[in-house]
Amino acid sequence: MVVSSSNPHSKEISIRRRIASIFNKREEDFSSLKEYNDYLEEVEDMTFNLIEGIDVPAIEAKIAEYEKENHDQIMINRARKAEELAAAQAASKGPAQNDSDGAPNQSSQTGYGTGAQGQYAPTFAGGQPRPTGMAQQPVPLGGGIDLHGYAADDEETMKLRAERGGRAGGWSAELSKRRALEEAFGSIWIY
Repeated sequence: MVVSSSNPHSKEISIRRRIASIFNKREEDFSSLKEYNDYLEEVEDMTFNLIEGIDVPAIEAKIAEYEKENHDQIMINRARKAEELAAAQAASKGPAQNDSDGAPNQSSQTGYGTGAQGQYAPTFAGGQPRPTGMAQQPVPLGGGIDLHGYAADDEETMKLRAERGGRAGGWSAELSKRRALEEAFGSIWIY
């Protein structure tokens, strides 16, 4: 499927959404972090090539083959993502509130509600009061594990993440060097 649009950003967004819905494996689907990172890099390479129009027929054939071979797993991962989204939405709504006229946390003035501590907070369009306290904070992980769940002392993993993370964002050491040289020499020459 080739997407054409006058806006390059909407083209990229639609391609990335399509690819993400097909290549939707997660880290826990792989036996090692390296395998997962290789998978992500391959998916990003295909995505970039589709966006730039590089070897599109071959990539489309590869996508179709992957989709055919992994149809069941793709559907399972889509269902899992939908369930997680529904659970997150349900959790963000909080406990149901009574809509009776004498509700203790409803003010007589439209647009204001009172929190459990007697604080006034502007309401949302739906009439629900805005939360007035701090949200529950995550518990720090111990035992040499960083916030992303990786072993902090695994040197190879740290190097791999640093290297690939920069490339995934479009950064490379060569790009930095070239730009620094261009800026340095661009300020020397006076015309």
